[in-house]
Amino acid sequence: MKTNFFSKGILIFCCLLFANSFAQRSPNGKNVYVDDNGVMRWSETKKEVKGFGVNYSVPFAHAYRQAKQMGIDPKEAIDNDVYHFTRLGFDLYRLHVWDTEISDTLGNLIENEHLKTFDYLLKKLKDNNINYVITPIAFWGNGWPEPNEDTPGFSAKYGKANCLENPECIKAQYNYLEQFLNHVNPYTGIAYKDEPNLIAFEVSNEPHHRGETEEVTEFVKGMTNAMRKTGTKKPIFYNMSHAVHFMDAYYKGNVQGGTFQWYPTGLGYGKELSGNLLPNVNDYNMPFDSVFKINKGAKLVYEFDAADVGRSYIYPAMARSFRTAGIQIGTHFAYDPTYLAPHNTEYNTHYMNLSYTPSKALALKISSEVFHEVSMYKEFGVYPENMSFENFKVDYKCDLAEYNSDTKFFYTNSTNSIPNNEKTLKEIAGFGNSSVVKYDGTGAYFLDKINNGIWRLEVMPDAVWVDNPFGRNSPNKTVAVIKWETHKMSVNLNSLGADFNIEAINDGNTFTPKVHDNTFSIRPGTYMISKKGSSKKWKKDDAFKTNKLNDFYAPKTTVNKPWFKHDPTEEITENTTLEILVQYIAPESPKDIMLVGNSGFNNYFSYKMESIGNYQFSATIPSEKLPVGFLNYNIIVKNEDNSQITYPSEKAGNLYDWDFYDRQPYKVAIVSKDNPIYLFNAAEDSDLLVRQWRPEFRLEPTKNRGEAEYRMNIEKLFVADNENLNTKPIYDYSFKHFIIDKIKGRRSDLSTKQEIVFHGRSLNEKPCKLQIALVLDDGASYGSVIEIGTEINDYRLQLSEFEQVKTITLPRPYPSFLPYYLEHSIIPNFDIKRVESIQFSIGPEIPENELEKQHGIGFISVRLE
Repeated sequence: MKTNFFSKGILIFCCLLFANSFAQRSPNGKNVYVDDNGVMRWSETKKEVKGFGVNYSVPFAHAYRQAKQMGIDPKEAIDNDVYHFTRLGFDLYRLHVWDTEISDTLGNLIENEHLKTFDYLLKKLKDNNINYVITPIAFWGNGWPEPNEDTPGFSAKYGKANCLENPECIKAQYNYLEQFLNHVNPYTGIAYKDEPNLIAFEVSNEPHHRGETEEVTEFVKGMTNAMRKTGTKKPIFYNMSHAVHFMDAYYKGNVQGGTFQWYPTGLGYGKELSGNLLPNVNDYNMPFDSVFKINKGAKLVYEFDAADVGRSYIYPAMARSFRTAGIQIGTHFAYDPTYLAPHNTEYNTHYMNLSYTPSKALALKISSEVFHEVSMYKEFGVYPENMSFENFKVDYKCDLAEYNSDTKFFYTNSTNSIPNNEKTLKEIAGFGNSSVVKYDGTGAYFLDKINNGIWRLEVMPDAVWVDNPFGRNSPNKTVAVIKWETHKMSVNLNSLGADFNIEAINDGNTFTPKVHDNTFSIRPGTYMISKKGSSKKWKKDDAFKTNKLNDFYAPKTTVNKPWFKHDPTEEITENTTLEILVQYIAPESPKDIMLVGNSGFNNYFSYKMESIGNYQFSATIPSEKLPVGFLNYNIIVKNEDNSQITYPSEKAGNLYDWDFYDRQPYKVAIVSKDNPIYLFNAAEDSDLLVRQWRPEFRLEPTKNRGEAEYRMNIEKLFVADNENLNTKPIYDYSFKHFIIDKIKGRRSDLSTKQEIVFHGRSLNEKPCKLQIALVLDDGASYGSVIEIGTEINDYRLQLSEFEQVKTITLPRPYPSFLPYYLEHSIIPNFDIKRVESIQFSIGPEIPENELEKQHGIGFISVRLE
């Protein structure tokens, strides 16, 4: 009996120990535990843990090397960027540590410059009340986007695959994890395992497990045991999205939750994606959610981004979908260090920085509010019902994300909204114009209420994109510039009245704004705005949140030469007006910008382009100047010193000078409204298709000069996904082509077209069924199926027979378990004038006995007639 009683006592003790073993304990009592419902909670308050922020990699790899090569102190860069984190409302940070730079082949921790800089970053975040999730093992080399260096770490010796299987490498990881968690940050005097601001560990970054379930469990258990050996009580998470069929195996390895990512627009398109992408973020559906409930696991998102998207509207919608899925923590990938942002070399498919992408950064500020305000698992319906939710809204057409509560008013673009309650309003952050702030610059601004009649104003300098930030980048290629400029601003707050004082307070700022009827000129910097007659009860260095009132950081002006950008229209309809837009930014404003050209013999023109703000200039060519033929034009910039530059040659001088030798113009085809509208041309557009690549695809010239056939041979409509082996097969191969630019000069003719014509053939010596659908600006698709024969020919579909069909989420999102089809509540209304893209699908109406067979299409062109 004593033995049984003793055994029961041990069992009870162990159960109690287990129940409390995953609480985060720290000297200041800031504890986290995972409750019986799989929710991370603060021990003292029992409140749900919520966190939002970014990945940021200055201590390691490319970012660190570039700082050193540019003569930049990484610690000073960290100070500046973390200040911006605070302005954007971030309270969480995550990074996969480049273990290959701070370990040897045996897993011994190397306390070098990288680790010291990382320690400094963590201290700086801690000082600003920003918590963190750390992933000790990345598996990666340290090169990207450069070649890998010869680093000393175990992952460099063994490689990622061997890190998951090789016994010696696994042993090295045990050693490394133990030493890493026991490492004492010299700036805080606290070991990582005990750091109160460290909420949780994620074991490693994106392990691609294969093999047997038991082997996976053994691997994960070994890692968690090595971490628990240090005595840490923090929750340990494991990346589960790269092999979701092993989810039970991960939990048997004694983890307390899973980590996931979301790239709803794919990765690496190479240029900015166009069109409405809200359908891609309608739902973060996790079909394995029952596994989390059974194992009482928590969920966090370690990386997410709308890659290759230059607009702001999409991010709060992503945050909403995360919260509906029960995600507690989210960190965007990745915040560009400000010194790299002019070139975006770190991850060219991503681009995020307050100085250089102000609207997008403000969208993350709003997303942080979503994470902290929206309840877990709360449903908001399906698209488009969920575009407005609680105090938030997103608007694709206006490129607007907005948060409007009783105390905060944030917006990423000009808005007509009025603050919910101006009397209780304490914080404003915006870009463009609103009812409370009018501003004609291209940087973000922040207004914070300090006291009655006293507000702090912070204004960022102008940011202008001068090249494609998502293409192939280099330190020698500039994608965006900064200009410090004086702009007009109006602040319309009842608490300030129409006549108030403004005083510059950041170091070195001597600008003195003069106010007249709420309006004043302003330059980048930090200012105090005080109602007339209010007493001064503040000092420049007073505390402001985790900073000081006079804090300010922005990169200096980088415009040291003219930057010109113009995207000509390819084709327009005869006798319609044509607006020509250019972007021009230079150290000095131009004296004149002239549009000169002709549309045929004796049909010459010359127009002065007018400034329309934000470094944009416009001129309109009247319809009578545009008969059928070709429009040829040049743009001439004249400076105050009478020097001139002619574009597109970008050469000094005037087009009409006798010795100006490069007179190549911009050229636009002017066509009859009866001409076909070409939506796709294989010779020009095959690289722009949004598709999942297959090795059998290739572009081949036809016998006709200038013509090509894009041969898309589909060996299998359904290919098993090694990262989701339990998925239900979908026998469909779909791809998409954005046609906004193709049709912008012919939109007025769309309603006159009656059929869509596919020119090409089927492959494999058999017919192929192809669904062709037009996707509108609301995400709805309308189309029909046509059978393509083996002979190159025109195959026609009548637009009058189009019906609503399923919209495929293209680009395909990652992870691959996310929905294939868009679930929506769009009321059918096919209006071809609202078309944005064309969707092709091989799968619909194919007989069941043909689904496993090979299918293929040879595309030459697609047009409307």
